[in-house]
Amino acid sequence: MRVVLFANTDWFLFNFKLSLAQALRARGDEVILLSPPGEYGPRLVAMGFRWEALPVSRSGVNPLAELAVIRRLVGRYRAWRPDLVHHFTIKCVIYGSLAARLAGVRAIVNSVTGLGFALLAGSVRARLVRPVVLALYRVALRGTEVVFQNADNRDTLMRHGVLRHSRVQVIAGDGIDTGRFRPAAAPPAPVVLMMARLLHSKGVADFVAAAARVRAALPAVRFLLAGAPDPGNPESVTEDELAAWRAQGTVSFLGPRSDVAELNQAASVVVLASRQGEGIPRALLEGAACGAPMVATDVPGCREVVIAGETGLLVPPSDPAALAAALVRLLTDEGLRARMGAAARAHVESRFSDAVVIAGTLAVYARAGRAAP
Repeated sequence: MRVVLFANTDWFLFNFKLSLAQALRARGDEVILLSPPGEYGPRLVAMGFRWEALPVSRSGVNPLAELAVIRRLVGRYRAWRPDLVHHFTIKCVIYGSLAARLAGVRAIVNSVTGLGFALLAGSVRARLVRPVVLALYRVALRGTEVVFQNADNRDTLMRHGVLRHSRVQVIAGDGIDTGRFRPAAAPPAPVVLMMARLLHSKGVADFVAAAARVRAALPAVRFLLAGAPDPGNPESVTEDELAAWRAQGTVSFLGPRSDVAELNQAASVVVLASRQGEGIPRALLEGAACGAPMVATDVPGCREVVIAGETGLLVPPSDPAALAAALVRLLTDEGLRARMGAAARAHVESRFSDAVVIAGTLAVYARAGRAAP
């Protein structure tokens, strides 16, 4: 079987879909990885995969330019004649599904990995864009297999009437390599880690404010934030804001990092302070797989990973005081950290591991093949 995996960045394919591509190749399928160009594409090629570049603007709204992307995608699909295509992220889901139909692809799988700015944000711009996105979703998802990472996102699109003619499945997350992400041999020093794009919707300002509160009581604790601004996203932190936080010296801003397993192994607690819903946040899964207890906001996605009182603590979004209090509780109770960290690791192994997620995904592929005309 020839399978195309199409995402909005080669970084996404390398970091989130490599295990799936490897599993497909291992069972004898031909895999084509498709994304805009970037530094990770050549790394995928070096690993023996066929990776193709297709420029797609993440924030572009010029109708002629966007139609040109769909036209080029139709050409690729007609030339490759895949048996199945699997699309990730909003633009790839919409454009890929339209192109696949025009190209006569029989089996279409779409992963809604999060609802995104248009459906979650409350700004005027988001409210203006929302009806357009929902209309495009209704057309794109019709007759396809749709995979959600959590039931909240599924139910939201159901309420909007987007999924009436789709076959729907919930598969929790993108899968974690629990061999690579595993607990460190030695107990970590007092380090609080958050890994996220530097977006206001991720609660970066709340994390910085909570760090100041915690360090006033526990000055030895180090706060690390790994990630970079995302200028293509209207929620992105500005360079001026970032410079001001750096000047405070409360949080160490690490920028984008490739040593994510090592960072998580060195963390006493991992945090995600998101102000809005997530899919299944990989940043929490990676920390949990490394045996770190979690503190996260009580929003869709986070609450699937953090079982309150068992694998970590949940706090209200946009509440730095509550976030700080939860961190102090964990940082001052070594036994609680150990218990929750062990439970977090077990939770990832049973529900979010590569093996579990890939098995669910291959079952969706089989169903898509049977349902295809």
